[in-house]
Amino acid sequence: MSAAVLRQRGPAFRLDEDQNALVELFLADLAAVGLSADSKVRWGARAYLARVGSVEAFNALPLEEQLAFNHVTHRFLAWMIATGRFRPTADYLVGRRPRLGVTLRLHWPELHARFVATATALGCCDTLVCGQWNLLGHLAALAGVPPQQLTRADLDQGRRQLLEAAERIPNRGVKGLSTMLYGLEATLFHAGLTDDLPRKRGTSRVDARVAQWASLPAPIAATMRRYLDHIAVTLRPGTVKGSELALREFALLITERHRDVMRVADLRRVHIEEYKMWLLERPAERGGSLHRHTVRDRLGKLGVFLRRLAEWDSDDCPARQLVFDSDLPIADTPLPRFLDDAAAAKLLAAARADPDPFARLAVELLARTGMRRGEMLDLTVDAVVQIGSAYWLRVPVGKMHTDRYIPLHPQLKVLLDDWLANRVEGLRSDLLFVDRGRRITEGRVEQAVARAAANAGLGRVTPHQLRHTLATQAINRGMSLEAIAALLGHKSLNMTRIYARIADRTVADEYFAVSEKVESLYDQPKQLPAEAEGSEMAKLRREMHRRMLGNGYCGRPVEMDCHYESICEGCTFFVTTIEFRPTLERQRDDAATKGQVGRQRIFDGLLDRLDDSAAS
Repeated sequence: MSAAVLRQRGPAFRLDEDQNALVELFLADLAAVGLSADSKVRWGARAYLARVGSVEAFNALPLEEQLAFNHVTHRFLAWMIATGRFRPTADYLVGRRPRLGVTLRLHWPELHARFVATATALGCCDTLVCGQWNLLGHLAALAGVPPQQLTRADLDQGRRQLLEAAERIPNRGVKGLSTMLYGLEATLFHAGLTDDLPRKRGTSRVDARVAQWASLPAPIAATMRRYLDHIAVTLRPGTVKGSELALREFALLITERHRDVMRVADLRRVHIEEYKMWLLERPAERGGSLHRHTVRDRLGKLGVFLRRLAEWDSDDCPARQLVFDSDLPIADTPLPRFLDDAAAAKLLAAARADPDPFARLAVELLARTGMRRGEMLDLTVDAVVQIGSAYWLRVPVGKMHTDRYIPLHPQLKVLLDDWLANRVEGLRSDLLFVDRGRRITEGRVEQAVARAAANAGLGRVTPHQLRHTLATQAINRGMSLEAIAALLGHKSLNMTRIYARIADRTVADEYFAVSEKVESLYDQPKQLPAEAEGSEMAKLRREMHRRMLGNGYCGRPVEMDCHYESICEGCTFFVTTIEFRPTLERQRDDAATKGQVGRQRIFDGLLDRLDDSAAS
């Protein structure tokens, strides 16, 4: 039956007893919630039942004809969907966006009250609450079950169907639908309707990976999949994900170019060389070529895969080793990028002025604790503990498979207390950083740091740079490598020694000691020619330069420093007070007059300390 026919008002329709009863039930539901149930609404329901009748007949129509029905007919269809009498297609739900919320509320009032209370507590506005509730009806309609009986599998399948339909139908906002689904999962979890934390995931990339694995020869795919399953038991998900990418990429390239390669055992050295050259020539996602570290990582993961097959005595294994250390590009060992003290101070000042409380806390927390971004987001509500009179922060198990305690700065304690005070009560998640019931994403942390850096005029700054900055600040101020390793969660001191390369105090001390002597050669006071100096003048000059010691004289030229001349003032136990300031100033001026840079620096430091003591 064409939809154009239904748009025409015609004579009364003949319905059987069951159909008439269904129409009366529909009108009664409308009246119960205060909606209009006039003759137009009655006609729309009767017209559909008389001219289309079954759900199967409606779903068999093209989507354009389904959407072209009279709006009163769509109201009847929405009621049938909400009451479980009509199981529509995902295309119709996305194309028409029927409003099911009113009918769902009428039939499941307790569920509706629980849902609305949870969504409101999570910070959702009325529009979002209504949108999520209506979307819950769509998912229930696709699964053919009441809303409270939806399972994790029903939600995942319905989500996939709706997003695929949104991609097929123009101007239906895939991103907006995905965001609404993500928020709905959070509400369902905290309302106790599901047991899984909401997680962001994209369908396009997952489906593309599945299709690519399916296109590979079955023996190759089976061997690689079996290897990935084995390493997933012992390695972190990120490492397994990188191995999956390298193996899938390699297999797609080789099987496309060499149709005779059906098993891993068919691989030869030429295939490895071909893959290596392809990696060097292929463009990166952000333009340019792949970084040598990326090439090294891909080849390294492929080499490990082949070696493990040999170690495990696999039936599908090449006859000899194919990837060698010489295939891997030499890795650069650059020093960590950090902010100097002035830039770090600007960044914190800009972050403290940010109106977003999470941004203020995130930048301060990263800068003062040196945590990794993922470690910070994995903190739980009981992470702050008191040991003795001090507060400590428990960092959960992270990249190094260990947890640790780090001292908590008083200012951070105040910020964390404020954050917890504004936390929604009754959440089922014990994560510290949640927003509307969902785990705050790493992208939001990056945005917080980037915004603070932009406001401070620093250019691009990443969250991990704050970790490097704290380590550099600590080692510059005398903190031991062991303490820094414990603070950062390093398993080995070799990981921490890289910061010693940034601030090697031994090299600095020796450099300045030598440079002062070298500078003295280029800054000699002008002297008269030797022949212009008389005997009496020469005698006077020698007497002035000599210093009487306990058992002899010092013949050091006046312009050269002596490490022992100010040995007491340079000692860490040396204490001075304000009454000695005039003497210290004269000693400083004397060193400046004589060009003794090191000695002058010592007295400048003592005077600065006196100024700081007076100011405090």
